[in-house]
Amino acid sequence: MSTVEQQTNVSGIQITLTSRAVDEVLKFMDAEKVTPEAGGLRVSVLPGGCSGFKYSLNIEERPLDDDHVLQADRVRVFVDGFSLQYLNGVTVDYVTSMQGSGFTFNNPNATGGCGCGTSFTA
Repeated sequence: MSTVEQQTNVSGIQITLTSRAVDEVLKFMDAEKVTPEAGGLRVSVLPGGCSGFKYSLNIEERPLDDDHVLQADRVRVFVDGFSLQYLNGVTVDYVTSMQGSGFTFNNPNATGGCGCGTSFTA
C-alpha cells in the first residue's frame, strides 16, 4: 500500500484508516460542517447485506455515551460495542477506479463476502 496507514488502538482493538480515507472523511466532515474536534466517523457493522453483515460509515457530530472513540490521524472514529468485535484489524481505504470511487474494507475477521464489497460473513 503506497499510503501511510493511520492506526487506532484502544484496549487491543485496532482499526486502520489509510491517508486517502482520512482525507476523504475530512472532506465529508467539512461538507457537513462537522468539526474534527467534536465529530468523527462512525464505523459500524449491521445485520443484512447479501452475506449476513454489511458495513456502514456515517459522519457524526459527537460520539454516543457507550461508543469506543479511537483516533486515526486527524479523524476520530466512533465504534459501538457490537461492531467492535467484527472490526478489530480492519483497514478502511478510499479507492478511485474506472468503475467509480468509494470506501473499501479489508477485514481479516471476514470468512466470506460477495461481489458488492460491502457485505461479509464472519
